[in-house]
Amino acid sequence: MPEVDWLSQLLRMITVTGRLEVRCAYGAPWRVAWPRAAADEIPYHIVLKGRAILKDSKTDTATELVGGDIVLLPHGSEHVLDDGGGQAPARTHNRRDSAGWMLSENDGPGERLDLLCGRFFVRQPHDRLIRNYLPTNVVIRATDGKADEGASSASQQLTSMLELMRMESTGDKLGGNAVLNALSSALFTLVLRAASETGHAPAGLLALAGHPRLAPAISALFADPARPWKLPELADLCSMSRATFMRHFQEKLGHSAIELLTDIRMSLAANELKKPGITTAAVAESVGYQSEAAFRRVFAGWMGLTPGQWRRSPHEGQQHRPAARQAVRPTAQT
Repeated sequence: MPEVDWLSQLLRMITVTGRLEVRCAYGAPWRVAWPRAAADEIPYHIVLKGRAILKDSKTDTATELVGGDIVLLPHGSEHVLDDGGGQAPARTHNRRDSAGWMLSENDGPGERLDLLCGRFFVRQPHDRLIRNYLPTNVVIRATDGKADEGASSASQQLTSMLELMRMESTGDKLGGNAVLNALSSALFTLVLRAASETGHAPAGLLALAGHPRLAPAISALFADPARPWKLPELADLCSMSRATFMRHFQEKLGHSAIELLTDIRMSLAANELKKPGITTAAVAESVGYQSEAAFRRVFAGWMGLTPGQWRRSPHEGQQHRPAARQAVRPTAQT
């Protein structure tokens, strides 16, 4: 079976949009804090210039970021960014740009920081696919794409995109908000591509996709999820024994191949069930279940709702939240 673009298949399934919300122009000392994001939100931060320390409450870690670095928090954990000096932050001054995002500045006399902050929105119930299969933090370093100057790596493409985002977020440009939001959506895909190319991605889909011997299995599962895949068949695609395949797959992904297949099938089924005129039996068959009863049982266990209840629930399109619910809250004390 030829390998398919699993990332494109995933993003067709889950629908991710993005929005820039705050540009921070600070001098040290400074501090910005974010509460835990909603289940369908993924905060992101881009250091255009300067240095920042990311402190994640979920992992109890501190990560240094420098100019050109990007961080995504797929689990939406509560976190803080500061200059690392430990001093009380200078007072901030916030003003809303005409395009809708906020410019936050302070009077700090120290090292300067230029930071873009925003969020990605993942349509429910697909947020669970993100939480289960992406790490708590995804950090892309500006230096990741410099090893081979001739290569057109995702990291180098990100560098060009960040320059566009910096330019569009400077001043009131016609259509600037639309451009920034479109770039934010593309940013999500490029960051995941770059993370899978680094060769040191943490456990999850990115680590699995970056493993050359296991990549055929993930490609196959996304390409044809309705197929009645068996472990020996997937192992053969990877030129491994069944036991070796199961061990390596579990180590890299943190879940079994069958668990991933079920999650792919249920995510596809959730989309299909929202379409008018398609029966539950047809949806069951389209995602690999010959028995409608078996499908209903698995879907209810996965979703917490029966297929019929999910059909009747309000459509979960929460990409456009009102400004009052923004998760980004620059905070400072004098």
